[in-house]
Amino acid sequence: MFARKKSLVLTGVLAAATAVALVGCSSSGSLSGSDSSKSAGTITVGSANFSENVILADIYGQALAAKGFTVKYKLNIGARAVYIPALEDGEIDVIPEYSGSILSFLDKSAAATSGSDVASALTKALPSTLVAYKPATAADSDSLNVTPAFAKANNLTSIADLKNVSSYILAANPEFQTRPDGIPGLGTVYGLTNINFQAINDGGGPATLKALLDNTVQVADIYSTTPSIIDNKLVTLTDPKSLFASQEVIPLVYKKSSSAKLESALNAVSAKLTTKDLLSLNSEVSGDSKTDPAVAAKAWLKSAGLLGK
Repeated sequence: MFARKKSLVLTGVLAAATAVALVGCSSSGSLSGSDSSKSAGTITVGSANFSENVILADIYGQALAAKGFTVKYKLNIGARAVYIPALEDGEIDVIPEYSGSILSFLDKSAAATSGSDVASALTKALPSTLVAYKPATAADSDSLNVTPAFAKANNLTSIADLKNVSSYILAANPEFQTRPDGIPGLGTVYGLTNINFQAINDGGGPATLKALLDNTVQVADIYSTTPSIIDNKLVTLTDPKSLFASQEVIPLVYKKSSSAKLESALNAVSAKLTTKDLLSLNSEVSGDSKTDPAVAAKAWLKSAGLLGK
């Protein structure tokens, strides 16, 4: 499901994506050529074209600025088909990525799912021009969610516990019914044979949430950093057997711009950034308050002690 959420970011038609990228850049220069004005202390941070990734770019960028780097931004670039070549060419220096998704983009045959296996496979799959720093514990991936009442009534804390529920309806995008990490994977990995499937084609959005809260369905596949999870106090079932591929946030860096100082600054952010933080940040930016991503990023950095005194 995660791959479907990011489908416009993952692939896209190259020509169309390029047009989006050129319109979406938020700093001087374009992705059609290198920025000749870049100095040794200047780092250009990019982002894909969705809100959460923009927040992450602002977090990493402001953390670098606090360490003395001159930071430029190229936000809302668009598809990986555009920003990965730009990163390889040094037109951008840093972009926040998701470990499982970028691995799948670089290696279509990749089968790693656990965090350590994905990290190891990614190191091998990366082009020689790029380097990945330490991943955060923050991750945006598929997650199976239930209401607090259903969790309490059935003693649910993990996906494995669903085996003890006599019958239930699970809602997800239509392709979840045949995906290896969907219904088939729940059967082979967790031994779940008691699933009634309900296709709801909104990527874990409002229709899926309504069905869950109305008890029309009892389990719903919702992305792990979707604000509705915390807004409705949903219980996210743990995935102890790593059915869903690890999607940890990871800074991807142009190797020629890499340095001990850069790595230290970015790793300090990743060391403190959690999935709960991403949930809260997404809710703040996309919810009723509509906080500007840069403002939300600065507040989080201050609370994490990463902006100094």
